[in-house]
Amino acid sequence: MLKKFLVLVALSVPMTAIAAGKAKKEEPVVHLTDEQIYEQLQKFALVFDVARDSFVEEADEKKMLEAAMNGMLGALDPHSSYLSADDLKEFNDKSYGEFGGLGIQVTSDRGAIRVISPIDDTPAAKAGIKAGDYITSIDGELVFDMTLNQAVKKMKGRPGTKVKLTILSDGKDARDVTLKRAIIKVKSVKFDDKTIADADEDSNEKIGYIRISDFGATTAKEFRNAIEKLEKKNVIGYVIDVRNNPGGYLTAAIDIADAVLDGGEIVSTRGKDAADIERAMAKSGDMTNGKPIVVLINHGSASASEIVAGALQDNGRALVMGSQSFGKGSVQQQKPLGDGTAIHITIARYYTPSGRSIQNEGITPDVEVLQSKIETIERRESLYSEASFKNALKNENAKKKADKKSDDDEEVELSDEEKDAQDYQLQRGMDMVRAMSKLKTRAATCDGTSDEKPTDATDTLKKLENKKK
Repeated sequence: MLKKFLVLVALSVPMTAIAAGKAKKEEPVVHLTDEQIYEQLQKFALVFDVARDSFVEEADEKKMLEAAMNGMLGALDPHSSYLSADDLKEFNDKSYGEFGGLGIQVTSDRGAIRVISPIDDTPAAKAGIKAGDYITSIDGELVFDMTLNQAVKKMKGRPGTKVKLTILSDGKDARDVTLKRAIIKVKSVKFDDKTIADADEDSNEKIGYIRISDFGATTAKEFRNAIEKLEKKNVIGYVIDVRNNPGGYLTAAIDIADAVLDGGEIVSTRGKDAADIERAMAKSGDMTNGKPIVVLINHGSASASEIVAGALQDNGRALVMGSQSFGKGSVQQQKPLGDGTAIHITIARYYTPSGRSIQNEGITPDVEVLQSKIETIERRESLYSEASFKNALKNENAKKKADKKSDDDEEVELSDEEKDAQDYQLQRGMDMVRAMSKLKTRAATCDGTSDEKPTDATDTLKKLENKKK
C-alpha cells in the first residue's frame, strides 16, 4: 500500500490546458558541480545583501527569502512550493474539512488566479463563480504580482467581512463580485437515493447518488458510510459524481476505489528511479455487492478524481461518463523542515491499472455526455450579445426593467428534484445504471451459461450497444 503521507493537493492543480500558443520547448537539464553550486549560493547571498541594503524602502527580509524559496521550487514544476507555518496550518485545516474563507479552490495561471472549482454550498458557489473563471484583482489590487499563497491569504479573513473580486469569464467582460467571508465547513460527501426524472414505469427503482466534492482526510470514511446507508435502501446501482472535483488525498482515492473493487490494482506510482514503483492493490470485498456503477467526470475532475475513475474503468467495475477529465498525473509530498514550515514537492507520477499515464491526457469517458443543448444555447446567448460589446449604448429602461424584476419576478430557488431533472449528465448516468441493472438481472435469470452474464461494465456497455443495433 502506498505510504500514507503521499497526497494529491487540489490547490496545486495547474490549468495548463488553456495556455495559449504552442507548448514550450523543453530545455535541457543543466547539472552543476558542487563547486559551481557553492559559487551560485555565494552569489545568492551577495544579491540578498545588495538588494536589502540598496532598496529605497526598508526591506522585508523574511518576505524576500520566502519568495526566493518559492521561486526555486516553482522552477521545478507548477505543483512544488514552499509552505510557511501559516500556509502549512491552512493546508491542514482545509484537509480536515474546516477553514475560513470564500470556499473557492484556485491555482495560478499566466499571472492570474484561475478557479479550479467553487466548493459546494459556499459563498463562492452561491455567487455564481464557475470553474475556469479568472480572478484578476482582490479588493482592487491586481493579482499579477502576487504568489498563489499571497492571493489565497488575501481572500481569507474574519468571517462576516467582505472582499471584492474582479472576475473574468470566458467571452465576458470583467465583473466585480463582492463576497462575504464565512467559516467553510467542507462536507466532501453527499448522498441520496434518486429516481430517474419522468420515469413512468418502475418508479420505485432507486439509484444511489454519491457526490464527492473533494478528497479530504475523512472522505473515504464518509463514502463508506454513504454506501452502507444506501445499501439499506435497496438501490439498484450507483452514480459516483466527481465532476469539478480537483482532488485531495491520494490515500482517500485509494480507499474509495477499494470500497467498490473486489481485488486488482488501483493505482501505481513511479518516482525518479525507474525501479521505484509502488502499487496499491484492492482488498477482497465489494461494499456494493457488484451493483452497476457509473462515474461522472468532466474537465474539472483532476488528480484523485482521475485515480478513482481510472481504477474503476480499467478494472471494468464502472462505466465512466461525461467529458474528458483534467489530466493531472503527479504526486506531491510534504517534507517538513523542522521549524513548522515545509516544502511541497512533486515526487512521482501515477498510472492507472492498465499502465496509462494521466498526465496532460486525462481520463477519456466510456460514454461522452455533454450537458444539454438548452444549457449550451443559454450560455452562448449570455456570452455574445450587444451588451457584451465595448462602449455599447445603454438601455435607458434597464433600471425600470430591473426594478420590475425585483418586484414581480423574484428568482425562485429550484428544488433538489428540479435541479436533478435539469442535470443532463446525471440523468443519462442514471439511465445507464438502470439499463445495466436490468441487463444484469436478465442475465442472472437465464439458463446459467457463463457467456450470458456480463463480466464487467465494459462488457455490459457492449451488450447494450448490440441491442440498439
